[in-house]
Amino acid sequence: MTTYSPPIRDMQFVINDVLQISRFSNLPGFADATEDMISAILEEGGKLAANVLHPINHSGDQEGCTRHADGSVTTPKGFKEAYDAFREGGWQGLSFDPEYGGQGLPFVIAMAFNEMVSSANMAFGMYPGLARGAADAIHVHGTDEQKQTYLPKMIAGEWGGTMNLTEPHCGTDLGLLRAKAVPQGDGSYKISGQKIFISAGEHDLTDNIIHLVLARIEGAPAGVKGISLFIVPKFMVNADGSLGARNGVSCGKIEEKMGIHANSTCVMNYDEAVGYLLGEEHKGLKAMFTMMNEARLGVAMQGLSISEVSYQNGAAYAKDRLQGRALTGVKAPDKPADPIIVHPDVRRMLLEQKATIEGARVWMYNSALQADLAHKSEDSGDREKADDYLGLMTPVLKAYLTEKGYWHATNAQQVLGGHGYIGEWGMEQFVRDARIAMIYEGANGIQALDLVGRKLMKDGGRAWQVWFAEIDEFVKDNQGNDELKPFLDGLSESKADLIDAIQWMGANAMTNFDNAGAASMDLLHMFALTALAQGWAMTAKVAIEKKAAAGGDAFYENKLLTGRFFLERILPDRKANLAKLKTGAGSLMALPAEAF
Repeated sequence: MTTYSPPIRDMQFVINDVLQISRFSNLPGFADATEDMISAILEEGGKLAANVLHPINHSGDQEGCTRHADGSVTTPKGFKEAYDAFREGGWQGLSFDPEYGGQGLPFVIAMAFNEMVSSANMAFGMYPGLARGAADAIHVHGTDEQKQTYLPKMIAGEWGGTMNLTEPHCGTDLGLLRAKAVPQGDGSYKISGQKIFISAGEHDLTDNIIHLVLARIEGAPAGVKGISLFIVPKFMVNADGSLGARNGVSCGKIEEKMGIHANSTCVMNYDEAVGYLLGEEHKGLKAMFTMMNEARLGVAMQGLSISEVSYQNGAAYAKDRLQGRALTGVKAPDKPADPIIVHPDVRRMLLEQKATIEGARVWMYNSALQADLAHKSEDSGDREKADDYLGLMTPVLKAYLTEKGYWHATNAQQVLGGHGYIGEWGMEQFVRDARIAMIYEGANGIQALDLVGRKLMKDGGRAWQVWFAEIDEFVKDNQGNDELKPFLDGLSESKADLIDAIQWMGANAMTNFDNAGAASMDLLHMFALTALAQGWAMTAKVAIEKKAAAGGDAFYENKLLTGRFFLERILPDRKANLAKLKTGAGSLMALPAEAF
């Protein structure tokens, strides 16, 4: 069986020391986020994750969800009790608007808590995660009446939420969507159609589930321009807020999946269900993308989270498992063999995880902080800058961290050898659970196309140009720090290679769009590696400053050693990405389709 220990000290280090969120104490919610408050939240959240959620991770995977003859669904044993503890702790509203019952704390704090939840039990974390995304969409696009009707219960954790996009005949291409909405003359609509792959579509954790459903109003234009978004509650809500009759929405079946068995991924049938327009007619995608962007950040966090818990268990096994002797001589003379942590290839697998995780935590939390600034900063320029950064990085975070999450889970499984392949050890579950994150909320290839097709030259490339200027300023401000120099050089050189890649795209992508598609994933990886290099440079700067005053605390020296591995063994991958990118689409598109 696996274990999980929340990396609270590293989280505190990133939030308090690297990002220094106390700088923003003048903004709403930040004044309450003192170091003591952050520590208390992480400590209590860590207890919930480690002691309540992780112990039912393996059993929940084994049992899965059960659909009954009446269409109802029960979650695995222990999930209802765990959710009650989650709800009673007020965790759902950690960073939500206090007007609707939230605590109003910075989103970056909620992101740290969500990392622990997803590491401990990825399938469980999806239930409140989807509800939060639905609540965000209602908060941004809903009427005052809709907000008052749904948000207090959703933020209290009493009601769940979902997003319903995919249909049997269409996934990414939503222009093919067939679900229809018929106006009823009283402001409501009758929604009919079928949706598939609906996470948390039906369950027993909450009293009600608020479905957000994309559908086409009768007579609407064809394609994506004719899609609207609707609120469709599982149970109708009476004027006094009490629950009324069951709506015409039901779970037709639970999808049989490779992983996340404890999350009820449903086929949802809408049979003239009563729905209410959310936002404007035919502007459903705009409203849904509020939820999609939130979800993509959440999925990126799932990639980081599965990396963390996989790494922890792989490292623990490597320090305990005795096998062979070190190449440079016996390291444990009192034992029949050395622990496998002495072997270079085992260390390679573990350090690739550790170095990526620690750099990614800075990148991920900084992105969450930018979301805070985009909503709360009093300076319009700062809001624009933060929003630009978030728009640019969301597809990169989602694709890169989920790819690495799966890769890290398989590497941790490899560290365990044969035991990693056996179910009772728990590592193979991490591999199965991690795989979906590369697919849902927009497959990773779609994220790469989003980067090159929409984000790269949006506003003339303003987002990455401002980001590059920020990198240049950091490097300039820290010149003369000899110990930091390798990190500054690595960051500068990575940025220079990324500029080279962008310039190649500018010269070659428009003349042949296949060049853009062929280069998209390599370009995304180069963006990610540069963002990680920035995270490590920021980390190293603080670690160097604190090391001298640490009084023998190995935390900071270990940070620098891990960062050195990143510089020497991970960051050079960008060179291969650049070389592949510059080959264009020639060999990729040359083979005729019938030859495959």
